[in-house]
Amino acid sequence: MADESNTGPIAATEAANAEVKAPTTKKQRSARRPKTAAEPVQASSKALAAKPRRYSEQEKSEKLKLIETQVQGNSTLKDAIKSAGISEQTYYHWKAAAKAVKQSDTKGIKGTRPVPAGDELADLVQLEEENQRLRKLLAEKLRAENAELRKRLELD
Repeated sequence: MADESNTGPIAATEAANAEVKAPTTKKQRSARRPKTAAEPVQASSKALAAKPRRYSEQEKSEKLKLIETQVQGNSTLKDAIKSAGISEQTYYHWKAAAKAVKQSDTKGIKGTRPVPAGDELADLVQLEEENQRLRKLLAEKLRAENAELRKRLELD
Protein backbone atom coordinates (compact mmCIF):
# COMPACT_ATOMS: atom_id res chain seq x y z
CA MET A 1 0.00 0.00 0.00
CA ALA A 2 1.27 3.45 -0.89
CA ASP A 3 2.14 5.95 1.76
CA GLU A 4 -0.32 8.86 1.40
CA SER A 5 1.68 11.12 3.62
CA ASN A 6 4.53 11.14 1.10
CA THR A 7 3.77 14.18 -1.10
CA GLY A 8 7.31 15.22 -1.74
CA PRO A 9 7.61 15.33 -5.56
CA ILE A 10 4.01 16.51 -6.11
CA ALA A 11 4.34 19.36 -3.65
CA ALA A 12 7.59 20.48 -5.27
CA THR A 13 5.95 20.51 -8.73
CA GLU A 14 2.98 22.55 -7.50
CA ALA A 15 5.32 25.08 -5.93
CA ALA A 16 7.27 25.44 -9.16
CA ASN A 17 4.04 25.93 -11.19
CA ALA A 18 2.88 28.64 -8.79
CA GLU A 19 6.10 30.57 -9.38
CA VAL A 20 5.75 30.30 -13.19
CA LYS A 21 2.12 31.50 -13.18
CA ALA A 22 3.01 34.86 -11.74
CA PRO A 23 0.88 37.57 -13.39
CA THR A 24 2.50 39.35 -16.27
CA THR A 25 1.46 42.58 -17.89
CA LYS A 26 -0.31 42.43 -21.24
CA LYS A 27 1.32 43.69 -24.36
CA GLN A 28 -0.04 46.98 -25.50
CA ARG A 29 -1.51 47.05 -29.00
CA SER A 30 -0.73 49.87 -31.28
CA ALA A 31 -3.68 52.00 -32.34
CA ARG A 32 -5.54 50.81 -35.42
CA ARG A 33 -4.88 52.52 -38.66
CA PRO A 34 -7.97 54.38 -39.89
CA LYS A 35 -9.57 52.94 -43.01
CA THR A 36 -9.16 54.89 -46.17
CA ALA A 37 -11.85 55.33 -48.80
CA ALA A 38 -10.37 52.87 -51.27
CA GLU A 39 -7.70 50.42 -50.31
CA PRO A 40 -6.07 48.63 -53.25
CA VAL A 41 -6.14 45.23 -51.51
CA GLN A 42 -9.88 45.33 -50.90
CA ALA A 43 -10.65 46.73 -54.35
CA SER A 44 -8.90 43.83 -56.07
CA SER A 45 -10.77 41.26 -53.98
CA LYS A 46 -14.10 42.91 -54.82
CA ALA A 47 -13.21 43.02 -58.50
CA LEU A 48 -12.95 39.24 -58.51
CA ALA A 49 -16.53 38.80 -57.29
CA ALA A 50 -19.06 38.60 -60.10
CA LYS A 51 -21.57 41.40 -60.30
CA PRO A 52 -25.12 40.06 -60.48
CA ARG A 53 -26.63 40.53 -63.94
CA ARG A 54 -30.23 41.62 -64.28
CA TYR A 55 -32.11 40.21 -67.25
CA SER A 56 -35.25 41.71 -68.72
CA GLU A 57 -38.38 39.59 -69.01
CA GLN A 58 -37.81 39.32 -72.76
CA GLU A 59 -34.22 38.09 -72.27
CA LYS A 60 -35.42 35.56 -69.71
CA SER A 61 -38.06 34.16 -72.04
CA GLU A 62 -35.58 34.04 -74.94
CA LYS A 63 -33.07 32.09 -72.85
CA LEU A 64 -35.78 29.68 -71.66
CA LYS A 65 -36.88 29.09 -75.27
CA LEU A 66 -33.26 28.58 -76.31
CA ILE A 67 -32.78 25.99 -73.58
CA GLU A 68 -36.00 24.19 -74.57
CA THR A 69 -34.96 23.99 -78.22
CA GLN A 70 -31.51 22.69 -77.31
CA VAL A 71 -33.00 20.02 -75.04
CA GLN A 72 -35.38 18.95 -77.81
CA GLY A 73 -32.37 18.80 -80.13
CA ASN A 74 -30.81 15.94 -78.12
CA SER A 75 -28.75 18.14 -75.79
CA THR A 76 -28.72 17.54 -72.06
CA LEU A 77 -30.43 20.06 -69.83
CA LYS A 78 -27.21 20.88 -67.97
CA ASP A 79 -25.34 21.56 -71.21
CA ALA A 80 -28.17 23.73 -72.53
CA ILE A 81 -28.28 25.76 -69.32
CA LYS A 82 -24.50 26.19 -69.36
CA SER A 83 -24.54 27.33 -73.00
CA ALA A 84 -27.22 29.90 -72.14
CA GLY A 85 -24.84 31.36 -69.56
CA ILE A 86 -27.00 30.96 -66.47
CA SER A 87 -26.95 28.66 -63.45
CA GLU A 88 -29.29 25.73 -62.93
CA GLN A 89 -30.85 27.45 -59.96
CA THR A 90 -31.56 30.54 -62.07
CA TYR A 91 -33.10 28.35 -64.78
CA TYR A 92 -35.48 26.63 -62.38
CA HIS A 93 -36.33 29.95 -60.71
CA TRP A 94 -37.17 31.55 -64.08
CA LYS A 95 -39.12 28.48 -65.18
CA ALA A 96 -41.24 28.51 -62.01
CA ALA A 97 -41.89 32.22 -62.38
CA ALA A 98 -42.89 31.79 -66.03
CA LYS A 99 -45.23 28.93 -65.10
CA ALA A 100 -46.86 31.05 -62.39
CA VAL A 101 -47.37 33.93 -64.82
CA LYS A 102 -48.84 31.58 -67.42
CA GLN A 103 -51.27 30.10 -64.89
CA SER A 104 -52.35 33.52 -63.68
CA ASP A 105 -52.91 34.59 -67.30
CA THR A 106 -55.13 31.61 -68.04
CA LYS A 107 -57.08 32.14 -64.81
CA GLY A 108 -57.32 35.84 -65.54
CA ILE A 109 -59.05 35.26 -68.86
CA LYS A 110 -61.86 33.30 -67.27
CA GLY A 111 -62.22 35.08 -63.97
CA THR A 112 -61.07 38.68 -64.32
CA ARG A 113 -64.52 40.11 -64.85
CA PRO A 114 -67.47 38.70 -62.99
CA VAL A 115 -70.09 37.07 -65.15
CA PRO A 116 -73.48 38.73 -64.81
CA ALA A 117 -76.18 36.62 -63.19
CA GLY A 118 -78.26 36.71 -66.38
CA ASP A 119 -75.44 35.09 -68.36
CA GLU A 120 -75.05 32.35 -65.76
CA LEU A 121 -78.76 31.65 -65.88
CA ALA A 122 -78.73 31.57 -69.68
CA ASP A 123 -75.81 29.11 -69.61
CA LEU A 124 -77.64 26.94 -67.11
CA VAL A 125 -80.80 26.88 -69.26
CA GLN A 126 -78.72 25.99 -72.34
CA LEU A 127 -77.04 23.14 -70.47
CA GLU A 128 -80.39 21.82 -69.28
CA GLU A 129 -81.72 21.83 -72.84
CA GLU A 130 -78.64 20.00 -74.10
CA ASN A 131 -78.98 17.49 -71.27
CA GLN A 132 -82.62 16.78 -72.19
CA ARG A 133 -81.67 16.36 -75.86
CA LEU A 134 -78.92 13.88 -75.01
CA ARG A 135 -81.22 11.92 -72.70
CA LYS A 136 -83.81 11.58 -75.48
CA LEU A 137 -81.13 10.44 -77.92
CA LEU A 138 -79.86 7.83 -75.45
CA ALA A 139 -83.40 6.58 -74.78
CA GLU A 140 -84.03 6.15 -78.52
CA LYS A 141 -80.80 4.17 -78.97
CA LEU A 142 -81.62 1.94 -76.02
CA ARG A 143 -85.15 1.29 -77.36
CA ALA A 144 -83.74 0.38 -80.75
CA GLU A 145 -81.19 -2.02 -79.24
CA ASN A 146 -83.85 -3.53 -76.98
CA ALA A 147 -86.19 -4.10 -79.93
CA GLU A 148 -83.36 -5.69 -81.92
CA LEU A 149 -82.52 -8.06 -79.07
CA ARG A 150 -86.21 -9.12 -78.76
CA LYS A 151 -86.34 -9.91 -82.47
CA ARG A 152 -83.22 -12.07 -82.20
CA LEU A 153 -84.65 -13.94 -79.23
CA GLU A 154 -87.95 -14.57 -81.02
CA LEU A 155 -86.11 -15.96 -84.06
CA ASP A 156 -84.09 -18.39 -82.01
